[in-house]
Amino acid sequence: MRILVINPGSTSTKLAVFEDNTCIWVTGAHHPTSDLAPFHHINEQYEYRRKFILDLLQQAGIEIKFDGVIARGGLLRPTPGGVYTINEQMKHDLLHSQHEHACNLGALIAEDIATICQCPAYIADPEVVDELQPVARLTGIPGLERISIFHALNSKAVSRRYAASVGKHYEDLNIIVAHLGGGISVSAHRHGKVIDTNNALNGDGPFTPERAGTVPANQLVELCFSGRYEERQIKKMLCGQGGLVAHLGNNDMKAIAANAEQGIEPDKTVLDAMLYNVAKHVGAMHVALEGKTDAIILTGGIMHSPYCSASLRRQTEYLAPIVMMPGEDEMGALAANALGALTGELPLQVYSPQ
Repeated sequence: MRILVINPGSTSTKLAVFEDNTCIWVTGAHHPTSDLAPFHHINEQYEYRRKFILDLLQQAGIEIKFDGVIARGGLLRPTPGGVYTINEQMKHDLLHSQHEHACNLGALIAEDIATICQCPAYIADPEVVDELQPVARLTGIPGLERISIFHALNSKAVSRRYAASVGKHYEDLNIIVAHLGGGISVSAHRHGKVIDTNNALNGDGPFTPERAGTVPANQLVELCFSGRYEERQIKKMLCGQGGLVAHLGNNDMKAIAANAEQGIEPDKTVLDAMLYNVAKHVGAMHVALEGKTDAIILTGGIMHSPYCSASLRRQTEYLAPIVMMPGEDEMGALAANALGALTGELPLQVYSPQ
């Protein structure tokens, strides 16, 4: 099976071609600020990104002839995990999403290319996968429910990979996955469903290299009504200019971790605080699983850091066995989902949120 994988990021686009589970070509490029500056809304980037992808394929001499095309899922309405065919409802919701991100363009471009070569187009495990148990949704203010936005694709992929490595199915196990990258999510997987997680996009959970995470509510309200900031500035504090960026002025994890290892302040204290908050959320997910956790998987780019991985291991290893899976293989995970759909090993879901 020949599969095209499309993964649009905020300032980059990654592409790969797989034959079954083997990647035979992969590329990715950063989009210069000057290229993106004229666009005032993500949707306006559609034709630019589409042409960029087609040009890369043409330059590599890759014929637009695939058995399936799969894209990174966008910020849709809440939906269970799985592989989805791209339908009209999905395209409408991506074009009118309340959350702007380039990943919203992936499915639109995937379907366009799939139409050219007359093959199926899919997404899988989008960031908005919602399988929360009812008690995980409620807060102390009616109408303000917790929202499931997390690294669903990688979290489920590493869980399946771990399950296979121990001769079991993902649906047989209870797993905690801590994904540490630009955003951080900690999720509780009970027998194949993510029953609890933090909203890793906009204000919940541990603080991250550039996001504020959970902050004291009363102080945030006072900040909002102080007259010193506009709404957009407050939202930037929560996502984009919070976390390590707010404390240290940068999000260079290699440099920050190196300084922390040498005891250089304030890098050490701030990074240790971030990792401490991650460990606390691992503990919370252990409670969500009623203490019956088969494994804790530490994944994401930050887990390449020996300092960070050792710190998290030390703070959580007494709860359950630690499994290190640094980095993320979103392209491989997407290809595996597409292959499963094409061969019938994975059931196809229909996107139809209520």
